[in-house]
Amino acid sequence: MKKTLLILAVALLFALPASAQSIDALWGQVTPPPAPEIKAVSVHPATTALLILDIEELTCNAQRRPRCLETVPRIAELARRARVAGLPVVYSLTPKMTPILRLVTPEQGEAVVDSGVDKFWATELEFILREKGVDTVIVTGTAAHGAVLHTATAAGFRGLKVVLPVDCLSAEDLYSEQATVQLLLTGPGTRQVITLTRSDLISMP
Repeated sequence: MKKTLLILAVALLFALPASAQSIDALWGQVTPPPAPEIKAVSVHPATTALLILDIEELTCNAQRRPRCLETVPRIAELARRARVAGLPVVYSLTPKMTPILRLVTPEQGEAVVDSGVDKFWATELEFILREKGVDTVIVTGTAAHGAVLHTATAAGFRGLKVVLPVDCLSAEDLYSEQATVQLLLTGPGTRQVITLTRSDLISMP
């Protein structure tokens, strides 16, 4: 009996279709998914916070991540509008804690946490948001595949809704940015709670 099962297992192994090859062998055959739907979204100032993740000298500069610099004016304008509407603005830093870029410097009283890619990890971020009655976070920052991906996912795990303005995230390359958007759109931690938008499509009545 055992010998028969072994023979069957070996036969099945060699009968596997070409699609069972590892991803490196199939890399050139992958078709990217269609561009995701971008939606206008209205957020409630009393229950929404804007997160600005790791826009600091270490991570957002012309040498390491020039696309990050392109997002900074948009993030700054979003922060300005958020403050006018009364949304709390919360910042994060990497553990190295280099200065935040001048255009998006926190205003007095705005919280700053520091951690690795998940800004909820070993910080007061969850307490800060809960204390303010926040149930929705607008996630901006760099790196898309680091702080943005992992913090947005951690927010989803905590029952928070996630608004992702795709023009306010950045990485070293477009592929990483697109992959981040796709993972957040389809991932089990966020697919039920995420809305993809652009900063100019977010209203704060």
